[in-house]
Amino acid sequence: MGTDHWPVEIRHRQAEKLIEIEFDDGNTYQYPAELLRVESPSAEVQGHGPSQKTIVPGRRDVGIMAVEPVGHYAIRIQFDDMHDTGIFSWRYLYDLGRDKERIWQGYLDALAEHGLSRDPRAAKAPAHDHSHGCGSGGCGHKH
Repeated sequence: MGTDHWPVEIRHRQAEKLIEIEFDDGNTYQYPAELLRVESPSAEVQGHGPSQKTIVPGRRDVGIMAVEPVGHYAIRIQFDDMHDTGIFSWRYLYDLGRDKERIWQGYLDALAEHGLSRDPRAAKAPAHDHSHGCGSGGCGHKH
């Protein structure tokens, strides 16, 4: 999985809660902290396959505490909700910037579908679904 586009400049705009990246093809994308947090490439958010993706509610006010390089291929972002396990590759960031509107709308649609909110005070966790063979609690969830 190679990288087609490399960053020329990365700007962390802490007051605006965003990262701006200029790529070598002349495209510049702005990434709001909330988008980066809810689309983090971490296993916590993405799971281990497309069907396991977690909808992360209540992150409207999330900020970015630090951005650090990971080799020559990615950055790690430390969010102020203490999430810091996602490794954002240049390819992932380029695709996220290019497709930001579609991805953001998909996130908003998923929140609405599950009765969740971007607002941290109104966000609620989805109820645990017992229909997947957990019955007596053997799945590890407390009942």
